[in-house]
Amino acid sequence: MGIIGFLVAGLIIGALARLIKPGKQNLSILWTLLLGIAGSVIGGLIASAIGSGSIGELNVIGFVIAVVAAVLLIGVAEGLAGRKKVNA
Repeated sequence: MGIIGFLVAGLIIGALARLIKPGKQNLSILWTLLLGIAGSVIGGLIASAIGSGSIGELNVIGFVIAVVAAVLLIGVAEGLAGRKKVNA
């Protein structure tokens, strides 16, 4: 997958993760993209490790794992952002 495809997939995964995660997230589109890309890398690595395909290929198992990873990453990002606001 090319770099443009990787960015588009990251944005889609990040957007889906934000839709799945309950509540309002105070994340910019850039953070959504970055967390979606991180989730897609994690999903690709896990799918590759279990033998579902390579990290660069789009498959259902990798996509589902990527969305779940992105939801978890958004939760962590919210927790870190909330902690910074409380301490400030």
